[in-house]
Amino acid sequence: MPQLEILSHRPVGPAKPVPLLFVHGAFCGGWIWDEHFLPWFAERGWEAHAVSLRGHGASEGRERLNSFGIVDYIEDVLAAADACSAPPVLIGHSMGGMVVQRTLIRRRFPGAVLMASAPPHGLLESTMRLAWSDPYVFQQMGMLMTFSNGIEPEAVRRAMFSDRVPLELAKRYEPLMQEESQRVLLDIGGWIPFPLLPARGVPVAVLGAEEDRLIPKDQVEATARAFRTEPIFYPAMGHCMMLEPGWESVAHDIVDWVETAVLKTQAPKTTEPQRRAPDTGVRAAAD
Repeated sequence: MPQLEILSHRPVGPAKPVPLLFVHGAFCGGWIWDEHFLPWFAERGWEAHAVSLRGHGASEGRERLNSFGIVDYIEDVLAAADACSAPPVLIGHSMGGMVVQRTLIRRRFPGAVLMASAPPHGLLESTMRLAWSDPYVFQQMGMLMTFSNGIEPEAVRRAMFSDRVPLELAKRYEPLMQEESQRVLLDIGGWIPFPLLPARGVPVAVLGAEEDRLIPKDQVEATARAFRTEPIFYPAMGHCMMLEPGWESVAHDIVDWVETAVLKTQAPKTTEPQRRAPDTGVRAAAD
């Protein structure tokens, strides 16, 4: 098991009974949650953690990234969950949403939030639509995937944000982006005709962004149908809702949903005991 970077913000004041564990998407790391979400939730009493999946951020394994599959990422989420004080609500973005979906098959958690998530049936539709609608962004993402080259800031802005986000902000985040495991993208990048879904009974929220070029609205709706829920869409927002202007509205909705769907109902017990993983590196962020 590689050492994992886990960015942690401890709650201010009395802690809420359920921790939150955030899982990033492709080409990113735990840093994407640390800009706004982790301190915001901690200030409101939540134990908030973000794991950098193996080969991402400061986690071990960058030199062998392409050998990792989605099963490895699931193991990372389970290890990070074991390091929490209690079974957490899982919050996954983009590729991380697919990782969360598959993690729920392995173990029962109190709940999950899927933000601009890869749909259960895979990314083939989304990928082909991006190639048709924005070939420049498609080509740039391919360069990052194939040659590990940096992606142009304009491509970052168009892929990850809405048009109202200035180019200067994209330039800030571009150096933090990295290549993604080709094996993982093969795992989820095609058509999955019979997707695996967790057992019923775990509450799941599905969030989407109306200006998302990577995971368009109909794909978010398909994810919501698979989990028998209604999606929430954010107007004038792009793919990275946690970094967009107005990100606070997304955070508030997550809090409201967790308090209503998880805390006000009896949280389901996990199917196996929680344990602290001794080989998981934990770095606490500044509160």
